[in-house]
Amino acid sequence: MTLPMGVAQREVFGRVVAALADDDPRIVVVDGDVASSTKADIVEKAHPDRFLEMGIAEQNMLGVAAGLATTGLIPFVSTFVAFAVVRPLDQVRVLIAQTGANVKITPSYAGLFTGSTGMSHIIVDDLAIMRDMPGMVVIAPADDVEAEGALRWAAQYEGPVYVRLVRDATPRVFEPGRPFEIGTVAVLREGSDVSLLSTGTQTPRVLQAADLLAEQGVDARVVHVPTLKPLDVDGIVDAASTGRVITIEEHSVLGGLGGAVAEVLSEHRPTRLDRLGFQDVYPESGTNDDLLDLYGLTPAKVAAQVAERLRR
Repeated sequence: MTLPMGVAQREVFGRVVAALADDDPRIVVVDGDVASSTKADIVEKAHPDRFLEMGIAEQNMLGVAAGLATTGLIPFVSTFVAFAVVRPLDQVRVLIAQTGANVKITPSYAGLFTGSTGMSHIIVDDLAIMRDMPGMVVIAPADDVEAEGALRWAAQYEGPVYVRLVRDATPRVFEPGRPFEIGTVAVLREGSDVSLLSTGTQTPRVLQAADLLAEQGVDARVVHVPTLKPLDVDGIVDAASTGRVITIEEHSVLGGLGGAVAEVLSEHRPTRLDRLGFQDVYPESGTNDDLLDLYGLTPAKVAAQVAERLRR
């Protein structure tokens, strides 16, 4: 399957939030001195009076976002994922999650696609951290189309939302204009031998892996899980009807999609499950292609790992 390339999700962030601000005077952006990287500078140019530069002080920035929400404004947070989740973790937990503040935590540079910024900027346990926060909605869009839908949905939702965005352009899975539905999985390919569940921008690579598996006689179902919280329990249980489930994620298997699916299946439909992703390691820094290959997340490496597990 040849998938077209979409627009970088960080570019979508800038364009969509600027457009949302055109129609809603409550929308503001707080930025951690990375506007040119996250493309929040698009909002700055369109609405300079609603762009607040916080500097490299993320704990303060998330606290300010919580405070702005108490006044009726809708703050969108602009920074890198590592600096939106871990550095201000206490502020996220106490000021936003515990209070149910209407803050949209929408960082980019998720997973491996950080432009060789180094280990301090790469984070692969953010989904586990954020989905463990009571009241926090957690979304990992597959492509630019779903990223736009998720951001538009977040703007109208009352409460804290985390949207995991990536830096670079990735293959497009969905047709433009597709509406975003919270808490539902999307079956992208039918199959009867094994169900491959993925999230975020790993999903296009899993779709391509399914084509490689088909050449080996393996009929794989591909299920995209864009919402880690709320989780589509029924959709995951239905995916297990093949009798074999493998999760694949550009994230730690501990507490991420693999952990979430394991929780669901153990309670509702015990099924053999394998989890592909980061196995309790901190990733190295490098180019996108090199890192995807190193950690077994390319379509070819995914197909090989799935085939090996099915042979066991």
